[in-house]
Amino acid sequence: MTSRPTRTGRVELTPAAEDLLRQLTGTHGPVMFHQSGGCCDGSAPMCYPRGEFRVGASDILLGRVAGDTPFWMSADQYAYWSHTHLTVDVVPGRGSGFSLEAPEGVRFLLRSRLLTDEELRRVESEPPLPTGADAPDRP
Repeated sequence: MTSRPTRTGRVELTPAAEDLLRQLTGTHGPVMFHQSGGCCDGSAPMCYPRGEFRVGASDILLGRVAGDTPFWMSADQYAYWSHTHLTVDVVPGRGSGFSLEAPEGVRFLLRSRLLTDEELRRVESEPPLPTGADAPDRP
């Protein structure tokens, strides 16, 4: 059995975001994140039941969080965020009415930091990230 090479981590959750994600998956089943530029200056990832949001061919699978939850990003947003490591956090307040956490009185929020020189070197040596066109488990 051949194992997949480990990619440089590009996205993670804070403990609070992981707790909320666990709560949402308990209620809604498997979920996914999608980050587009259409809301909140691109700082609010949307959380959807997996399969209810269809990713496009140019969307990029940035990684998986909390085990197997895919985190997709639009190509335009990826061009902007490609040099950063993203952390999904939770803050009080209302986000988009379309994201699963909205009724909870909180919203997911992205925090970012620049990739280190070492991380950038690793990222540049890795194959391109999967897109919606070639990801086998595209929702």
